[in-house]
Amino acid sequence: MTENVSNKIVISAPDNLSLGKQVDYEFHYNPALLQGVPRSLSRDTLSLSADDLPFTGTDTWTGYELSWLTVKGKPQVAILECNVPITSPNLIESKSFKLYLNSFNQSTFASADEVRKVLEQDLSHCAGGKVKVTLILPNQFASLQFKEFDGVLLDELDIEVDKYTPSTEFLTNTASSDTPVKEHLVSHLLKSNCLITSQPDWASVTIRYEGPAINHEGLLKYLISFRQHNEFHEQCVERIFCDIMQHCKVEKLTVCARYTRRGGLDINPFRSNFEAPFANHRQARQ
Repeated sequence: MTENVSNKIVISAPDNLSLGKQVDYEFHYNPALLQGVPRSLSRDTLSLSADDLPFTGTDTWTGYELSWLTVKGKPQVAILECNVPITSPNLIESKSFKLYLNSFNQSTFASADEVRKVLEQDLSHCAGGKVKVTLILPNQFASLQFKEFDGVLLDELDIEVDKYTPSTEFLTNTASSDTPVKEHLVSHLLKSNCLITSQPDWASVTIRYEGPAINHEGLLKYLISFRQHNEFHEQCVERIFCDIMQHCKVEKLTVCARYTRRGGLDINPFRSNFEAPFANHRQARQ
């Protein structure tokens, strides 16, 4: 359910979610713990049709607390990477994902590949679309690298800010916007709040575009205006994409946000109308 109250977008999540409720942790495999949230909850407020999305992309998750037992009872650990297609009818609710991963802790599997296949099956069922899962095993950890977004950092601009709910009036083009430009812009100041618990979600975001020049000060104010907005990570990124397309009239656009982890999971939504998703390089704050 969605409603607009005094120009403030209010999105209500399903009542049956475990998020925001006290639950008991389960340590034996239980796929029923996974819960999906319809993507339409937010997309309806953006007038987006599942059959005609203005972007492609993926939701890339990284899970740092995956463990299971071998048939001899020996614990194993791995880092989980999974990509949820944005065409799936559901996004995966993060607390249920965490509870589900915990249910592997005292469960026995014959191999890491069996774990991967089970994860793919269950996550795909929850999302309603094919989810791709990769497990990074300890002997591969040394190859992992940090990598920050490339681009012009907006955060050093000297601006005055007093609005902390999404404010599209800040999104304007510059006076010289008649000449198309190509820019890669970066900010570490994106913060929103969980749709249900209002706990803070922190992210670095890159905006890569071609078209009329976007006013940098206004764009930074717009990103900061999400600071008291309640919406899931994936929904925020789609809102940013649609607002920039509508108000700045760019031709090509990518919006990618890398959120800091919560409960051993980070979420990294990618939306673009011209390029493929970036490699999953962890950033300093992750």
